[in-house]
Amino acid sequence: MTVVGGGHNGLVAAAYLARAGLSVLVLERLDRTGGAAGATHLFAGHGARFARHSSVLSPLPLRIVDELGLDLPRAARPAAPYGPGVDDDEHAAWQAFHADVASLVDRVAPTLLEPLPVERTIRDAVDGTTWTDLVLQPIGAVVERRFADDTLRGLAAATALVGTTVSLHDPALAQNRTFLHRHLGARPGGDQPVPLGGRGGDVLAQAASEGGAEILTGAGVSRIAGGDDGAEVTWHDASGAHTVSSRHVLSDVAPWVLRILLGDGEDPDSKPVGSHLALTMLVDRLPALRSGADPGTALGVGLHVGGYAGLEQAHADAAAGRVPAVLPGELRSPSLAEPAVLGEGAGPGQHLLTFLGLHTPAALFDHDRDARRGEAVERALATIDDHLVEPLRSCLATDADGNPCLSAAVPQDAEADLAAPGGQLFHGDLDWPWAPNRARLETPAQRWGVQTDVDSVMVCGSGARRAGVVAGVGGHNAAHAVLEAR
Repeated sequence: MTVVGGGHNGLVAAAYLARAGLSVLVLERLDRTGGAAGATHLFAGHGARFARHSSVLSPLPLRIVDELGLDLPRAARPAAPYGPGVDDDEHAAWQAFHADVASLVDRVAPTLLEPLPVERTIRDAVDGTTWTDLVLQPIGAVVERRFADDTLRGLAAATALVGTTVSLHDPALAQNRTFLHRHLGARPGGDQPVPLGGRGGDVLAQAASEGGAEILTGAGVSRIAGGDDGAEVTWHDASGAHTVSSRHVLSDVAPWVLRILLGDGEDPDSKPVGSHLALTMLVDRLPALRSGADPGTALGVGLHVGGYAGLEQAHADAAAGRVPAVLPGELRSPSLAEPAVLGEGAGPGQHLLTFLGLHTPAALFDHDRDARRGEAVERALATIDDHLVEPLRSCLATDADGNPCLSAAVPQDAEADLAAPGGQLFHGDLDWPWAPNRARLETPAQRWGVQTDVDSVMVCGSGARRAGVVAGVGGHNAAHAVLEAR
């Protein structure tokens, strides 16, 4: 068994298959494993280690953590970010809306690590109005109908826009699919593994290795020759070219890249397009909030900034080729849940902050990238500062060279760091996490949503049907498809 790509999904697949007694080889192009969950030192002179692209991901499901015996810290994580108080009517509307969301999430979440259900199975299990609001109508229209307050509208809608730049009223409903996937990742209630921004990649690699998988880094795959009964994988490393034969190949690279490896050539028109601004910051103290709320509470949950009007204006700005004047997003402190990410020698009061900015598509940074990145950072900080008592820059620690501890990543950085085409960390447009009613579900790969056009090759990464946001799902499902096919 060969796994192409050692990201979090590839490592999960390798761990399951190795523990089932299969011989597993993992080939990773980079000099480290973990992909978007692989942590690195970001600031000279500080011990903090974090994966700067990981804020796009949701945590691993508890079932995967428990089945693989992963040593990951757990912390309670609410389903929605923090917002200031509102009147009783709006609060009631908020509770009613999220009760509806929870009713769909609670029906879908248990199926993520099982063979695909068909659409009618899910549809018939939830209220008809809920199905219409969340699956059939643009989420923007629903949010506008159910809330009057701009802040609550923004809180409700922001999760629909992570990683993509579309209108909240887009009839194609990409925003609705993202909304559902993000809420599936939130899994409201109970203790959950914290986001894979700290040592998640290390823990997954250890689990795969201890299970018996062989992991090669610096091994760039250049060709996959697949057929009905097996496939050959060719890779290059410092010692030259190598080829291995396997009954199955699991691909943890984007489907767009996989098609190139299979010999179909590069199609620029179908290349995915990412959209995110990921800021990682080390602060000497948590900033005080104008609302008077405890920053340790608000930033542990996640503080949404920009409001609904800001989301709509940001989309218009991005569509016109401008960095949004108000750059909405979510500010969070991962070190509140996982202090170990700060490393040794962290000063008293120091914390890591992350900001995931929305409506920042790759096209904004195609030309004069450093200047555009700097402009986006300043717009993001200005939007954040509207919610703070003091400018966020005044809280930043400095590195060994005296520079502010702030790292900014745009989609092109994700493409360079992770080989995610277009910087799209979901590897493409997200699907509904169920199969169409008339879908062919005849083979194990089809039943688990990991099939390709080549019988011996399956998708185990974010390009699998249910793996774009919730970490590890693609790896789990591809591994189970292989075990079912034996």
